[in-house]
Amino acid sequence: VKNAFLHGLLKEDVYMAQPPGFVDPTHPNHVCKLHKALYGLKQAPRAWFHRISSFLLSFGFQHSKSDSSIFIFWHASYVIFLLLYVDDMYIVVIGNDSKFLHQFITALGLAFDIKDLGPFHFFLGLQVTTKSGGLHISQLKYAHDLLQRHDMLH
Repeated sequence: VKNAFLHGLLKEDVYMAQPPGFVDPTHPNHVCKLHKALYGLKQAPRAWFHRISSFLLSFGFQHSKSDSSIFIFWHASYVIFLLLYVDDMYIVVIGNDSKFLHQFITALGLAFDIKDLGPFHFFLGLQVTTKSGGLHISQLKYAHDLLQRHDMLH
């Protein structure tokens, strides 16, 4: 999601000085009240998470009971798993029906400015390979790079 933190709505009152170059000459000592989060604001990650969570829940997703950054959608024979990685603004989406998955990604794109990176091959040190019937996840490349970095390959 492009500029994800800027989509977060603030629940509390947050004020900031007028930005340089945009100071109102008739009220130079006035401050601005923020309605949405900005990068660097300590509330920004939580505000973004709340905003995207609200969207997902309204779409019919449910929170995973074991991890708050995993969302699951079940409807008839369709299932979608979504992993939200707030620190880097990644959203990983997998499902069992490509047409339905495409419909969801389209809806997500209408709500937020997203960039679809297509099937992923590496994510947070994990190597992901599509196999018939599922995904194969390993850290072979990570382990190899770690051994190489410490000059332990012989």
